Amino acid sequence: MTVQHKTAAAATPVHRLKTGAEFKATLDDGRQIWIGGRKLDKVTDEPALAAGVELIASMFDDQFKPEFAEATTYVEPASGELVSRAWQVPHSPEELAARRKMIEYTSLKTAGTFGRPPDLSPAIVAGLMAHREAFKDKKSMIEGCDPDFVENIEAYMEFGRSQNLTASESLAGPQTDRSNPKAAEMAFLRVTKATPEGIFVSGAKTVGSIAAQANDIFFTNLGGLTTTPPEACVWGAVPINTDGIKMISREMVSQPGANRFDHPVASLGEEADQFIIFDNVFVPKQKIFNLGDPAGMSWYGPVCVFAHWHVLTRLAVKAELFVGAGQMVLDVLGTGKIPAVQLMLGELIEYAQTLRAFVVAAEALAKPTAAGVMTPDVSMLTAGRLYSIENYPKIIHILQELCGQGLVMRFGKDAFENPEVGHYLNDLLPGHGVTAMQKELLMNFIWDMTSGALAGRVALFENVNSSPAPRLRARLFEEVKREAFVDQVKTIAGMDW
Repeated sequence: MTVQHKTAAAATPVHRLKTGAEFKATLDDGRQIWIGGRKLDKVTDEPALAAGVELIASMFDDQFKPEFAEATTYVEPASGELVSRAWQVPHSPEELAARRKMIEYTSLKTAGTFGRPPDLSPAIVAGLMAHREAFKDKKSMIEGCDPDFVENIEAYMEFGRSQNLTASESLAGPQTDRSNPKAAEMAFLRVTKATPEGIFVSGAKTVGSIAAQANDIFFTNLGGLTTTPPEACVWGAVPINTDGIKMISREMVSQPGANRFDHPVASLGEEADQFIIFDNVFVPKQKIFNLGDPAGMSWYGPVCVFAHWHVLTRLAVKAELFVGAGQMVLDVLGTGKIPAVQLMLGELIEYAQTLRAFVVAAEALAKPTAAGVMTPDVSMLTAGRLYSIENYPKIIHILQELCGQGLVMRFGKDAFENPEVGHYLNDLLPGHGVTAMQKELLMNFIWDMTSGALAGRVALFENVNSSPAPRLRARLFEEVKREAFVDQVKTIAGMDW
């Protein structure tokens, strides 16, 4: 990793930033990945993974560009070093708003198709930092290993920050027979052995987005389960190439190597979700944040508030992309004066503005935790995520409908440039004030965002990632305090009970 030292002549502080090339070098580490029964020698042997790696590498290079510096980096007050904003722990409303710039940057960089870009996992570590006071008095409930949870949380945040680390996170367990509690319990990642130096864990995690393209895996069993057996109550992190970790990738759905004209988004690659096997994996004592304590697992919700803020912000950015694409459709088809079409675009605008309003409200109502970390309002985040998943399918359909036959009848660059038939396409398919190829590029973008295989996977992920609507409503029931509303009714109605 490049480390720049401050000199009398230097105008910039010491930095702890990787270049894109340095990031890519960290991935050639012997990690074990299988795709379709084929074991990769290295992650970049799979074209879709390689394209995604290049996209992430460009984010590292952007840290050194003036136009992206504010969004991607900041000076850490404790060290005076220039570091990635992904690892910023906000202590004021201003710092919270500044951290959001990184989310907006990665969302635009990936067109919102990476549900877990490189700055998502650090948001969970920030959540642990925000609530580390709750872990101060907790002790290991697994005999033989006694980590200091708070010390480890603080050290891991500093480790990630100083290494410009890219981490993945996987909280969900494998899908099993839901009618059999024992089957679900058996799928938990669990401690098989404890030593003074650390623990050994076995089991599996699923939907490990970006794991194949990251340095570390940050893991736990999905929290809030007070019946989770002590050996399954574990939070920790290890390098993704640790002995015993095996990744089995889902099917690729992007279009790596495709002409950028034909697939403006899908050609960029993807975050490939991994089924991650832990086969007697050693987790050092210093990388354990909870061990054996079911009450510690119940902090999953509060700890993940920053991750949920990330999700909602990314959805707001993507919604704004939908509005931009919709406006361009009206422009190139010349349909902007049709009242019905205006109303359709109005629905896209309503969706985007509402999601943005939830983000703004969550930040406006943010409060510091006992550890002094400024934390967004959880009920606004939950309500915003609920609104997003309920409306996402409708918004996609509206954008498709605005395009009409443009999405059904698409042609690639090769067809337009073919000397025998290309001139027909160019002559017969122009838009309002644009060439046929310019119109086609817009349709290709919208196809990738709403209709192709990548778009289908993203739509499914958004729903699963946010939790089903009934579960979010249950969370709202728990999160929103209603006593003040009841008192208002009593006061107005003169009720004395």
